[in-house]
Amino acid sequence: MEQRTLILLGLLMSQSQHGYQINEFIERNLSAVTDMKKPTAYATLDKLSHNGYIDIQLEQEGNRPTRKVYSINDSGKEYFYELLLNNLSSAESVNYHGDIGLMFIDFLPLEKTIPALEERLNNNKKLLELIKQTPSHGERSGVNLAVEHKMAMLEAEVAFLEKSIGKLATHLE
Repeated sequence: MEQRTLILLGLLMSQSQHGYQINEFIERNLSAVTDMKKPTAYATLDKLSHNGYIDIQLEQEGNRPTRKVYSINDSGKEYFYELLLNNLSSAESVNYHGDIGLMFIDFLPLEKTIPALEERLNNNKKLLELIKQTPSHGERSGVNLAVEHKMAMLEAEVAFLEKSIGKLATHLE
């Protein structure tokens, strides 16, 4: 939950935005770092408002429906900095769902295991190529660091899979 809060407060640090803008930005630009869905974003924004970290203004343009414009306040900025420092300083243990399959790999014959791992390898290579196409976000951008981190993790996964497939293939001979 704190990561979602950090993302939303961070987006509001640069400017006030309505929910649609926030969700569009997340969907188009942050899919490499979050899988936050619209209902979750709106629920988190409501909670942030309820807790006094953001303010909501109602805005109406012409005949369009009224929309909420979210703005971070001083209390929200303090909370944002606290969350940001905690996030930057914390170590995290990543749980790869694929490791579950690796734990039980011995129950499959190598003739089935190796093609499955090769498929996983190819999917990771495709994902890596997709991430590499992410445009740069400026010289001092933290977004660039997050994308570089994602690329480094995918490169490590590709290297691990190539090495593992090679090891397993020696047992086939």
